[in-house]
Amino acid sequence: MDATMVPVVVLVAAALHAVWNALAHALPDKVVGFALINAAFLGGGVLLACLAPLPDARAWPYLAASAVLQVLYQLLLLQAYRLGDFGQMYPLARGTAPWLVAALSVLVLGRPLGTAQWAGVLVISAGLAGLALADGVPGRAQLPAVAAALGTGAMIAGYTVVDGTGVRTSTTVLGYIAWMFVLQGAGMLLTAVLLRGPSLFCEPGPGWLQGIAGGVLSLTAYGLVVWAQAHGDLATIAALRETSIVIAALIGALVFRERLGAARMAAGAVVVAGIAVLQLAPV
Repeated sequence: MDATMVPVVVLVAAALHAVWNALAHALPDKVVGFALINAAFLGGGVLLACLAPLPDARAWPYLAASAVLQVLYQLLLLQAYRLGDFGQMYPLARGTAPWLVAALSVLVLGRPLGTAQWAGVLVISAGLAGLALADGVPGRAQLPAVAAALGTGAMIAGYTVVDGTGVRTSTTVLGYIAWMFVLQGAGMLLTAVLLRGPSLFCEPGPGWLQGIAGGVLSLTAYGLVVWAQAHGDLATIAALRETSIVIAALIGALVFRERLGAARMAAGAVVVAGIAVLQLAPV
């Protein structure tokens, strides 16, 4: 694939991401479910690592930082899904990331964005905020869930920038992706064992197939995104990824019987408009 395929690859990854998050939200035991998801990460990462050369030494600090951020991301996402509705938590978590990635790209990486790129990111983010708040401002009882979702968004922005930078220091994109999955999977499995004890996998119970399927989908989605990050603009990719929220809103309505409504449909149209702006913006 060449660089012209970056938008298509990111949009496919966005759809896969929405689906695996819906599976994660539906898991009856989320700690076990997320452990199974990461077992798939670990297995897929080991397989890829056998086929790819080792990343350059300069990439390993980024891989280590990415693994830590990915574990924190999953713990916060798990908590958000425990406390809140899929149709609200997912948009809040994902909608936070484009703003932060754009800011980090400018402030930390020194990569200024053009006016059109800023406009696209801002329009998409406004649409995502509309999706998150379509049912009204969250009340006090919902604040812990909202905090977990916003923290999830911060972790997403963090690992997006870390991986987007780290993969460019590696001599092999496939090797970087492989070891990212190995370290992330092992880190989250260890965390799950610390939370539940060594008997975690003795009786996986209902939902084990959902967990494995979610892991395979997530592994595929993030691998596609890391490939895109090696060939495209970080802020643009981060914004395009957030189209998964439109797909998630449809899943919430069709699968979880959540209300879609005119407000969410209008917010989805704003997201699509922002994507059009980004597609026309010079990189």
